[in-house]
Amino acid sequence: MKYINDTGTTTYQDGAVPIIKFNNLSKLDFVDHAFSTRLGGVSTGEYFSMNLTHTRNDIPACVDRNFEIIAQRLGVRTSDMVYAKQTHTTNVLAVDKSRAGMGVTRERNFDNIDGLITNEPGVVLVTSYADCVPVFFADPVAHAIGLSHSGWRGTVGNISKSTIELMCSEYGCKRENIICFIGPSICRDCYEIGEDVAKEFAAVYSDDKVLTKSEITAGKYYLDLHRANYLNLIDSGIPDKNIGITDICTCCNPDILYSHRASKGRRGGLCGFLWIK
Repeated sequence: MKYINDTGTTTYQDGAVPIIKFNNLSKLDFVDHAFSTRLGGVSTGEYFSMNLTHTRNDIPACVDRNFEIIAQRLGVRTSDMVYAKQTHTTNVLAVDKSRAGMGVTRERNFDNIDGLITNEPGVVLVTSYADCVPVFFADPVAHAIGLSHSGWRGTVGNISKSTIELMCSEYGCKRENIICFIGPSICRDCYEIGEDVAKEFAAVYSDDKVLTKSEITAGKYYLDLHRANYLNLIDSGIPDKNIGITDICTCCNPDILYSHRASKGRRGGLCGFLWIK
């Protein structure tokens, strides 16, 4: 029940190639960012239309063209992008211009990476989504950024903590300076889980808002990934005032965003983009 709108945390920019922006990151003058929608591309069928992943059996030429279109919309080059190789880990990689283009215009030389960080201007960090949680990080003092894919495994394993720790060790970031945004992803009302996953979260989170037992289906729970990721950031030392949380659910908006849950797996992929100007 969270729909695309222009509220306190998020702005939907309409047009031939719509994108979503986050208001707290938009206030930072050293970075730019975006979150894609499923609109404005050339893919067809279940991938309609801005599919930005090669992992769903879409026509490769269509995905390549979609990356060219979104790059032009963002004012960057595909050859500047570094695209994570996501396998639901908590592994985070520091990247520089030597890896520019990897995962988009040339082969990666890394695997099993769900988070990326950099302090080099012009290197565009890219991660992929279709219900999982994108977490954006930007330190305006150290001029460093991070972008991590946090599905339920990445959340319970706290990839945000791994991202923050690497930003601090690699670039001298301080937790009190890092601005974060928890991006468009599946909301609690849409995310019903089984007891096996619920037990993993119950072992980590004591907050009673993270898990809610279903009153309809025995042995089922509703999981609030937004809340869990917020707690991960707080526990990692990020001040509450530095954290923005999405008001957009991917599953509630299947006409505009890809959702694995809403489409029963028949979908393309969205991407988050973050770069230092």
